[in-house]
Amino acid sequence: MQRVNISSGTPWEPTVGYSRAVKVGPYIHISGTTATGPDGKIVGVGDAYAQAVQTLKNIQNALQKAGASLKDVVRTRIYVINIAEWEKIGKAHGEVFRDIRPATSMVQVSGLISPEMLVEIEADAYVAAN
Repeated sequence: MQRVNISSGTPWEPTVGYSRAVKVGPYIHISGTTATGPDGKIVGVGDAYAQAVQTLKNIQNALQKAGASLKDVVRTRIYVINIAEWEKIGKAHGEVFRDIRPATSMVQVSGLISPEMLVEIEADAYVAAN
């Protein structure tokens, strides 16, 4: 099977040695994604909901580059700095995945790569052959 690495252009990818997404056959794995805007700055500093919304948009963009869409997502993993904000983050996730209903988990972590980041989301997708 052919492997396709997909970059988002963030400065961390070449430094750490990872891709935003990797597609192998029908499987697409989206790396931990944050609310980084096109200018490289964090969108929604201090606002967990706004960061979750931007993060999910970034995941959607990576999926599109891989030839998939949000409806192909089968699993997400949500990492949060403050689990007390789970409802705000969950609301953003639900707005996108309410009808898709992937398997998911949400866990609190002690920190992300930048102190401005409040949420990071991973996604796995499966694109069935037509």
